[in-house]
Amino acid sequence: MGSTNTFEDLIVWQKSMVLTKLIYEITRKFPKEEIYGLSNQLRRASVSVASNIAEGYGRITRNDYKRFLSFSIGSTFEIQTQLIIGMEIGIINNEDFNEAMTLSKEISAMLYTIIKKL
Repeated sequence: MGSTNTFEDLIVWQKSMVLTKLIYEITRKFPKEEIYGLSNQLRRASVSVASNIAEGYGRITRNDYKRFLSFSIGSTFEIQTQLIIGMEIGIINNEDFNEAMTLSKEISAMLYTIIKKL
């Protein structure tokens, strides 16, 4: 779909990959007891953003593409909620929180724009 050659050419996919790496860096700092809790949830949600963008890009119809992009938006909201939880329980610092939250909101706004244009 679109004028790019591959999903890897999409700026929103590239930014989602940056977010995933950032989430992995943040969760490496979590206490060990969080490895199967919030850490796992954040990592899965961040991977889901990029994965659904890529999968949607490979779909045949615009409606399928939109559906997968909407899954990615949902995952960005999941990330934002989990970041807030991590901040409130004291395992995410202000700098990490602000960087990840800003990038997540930027990605969700980009996804909304793409969906509207389809």
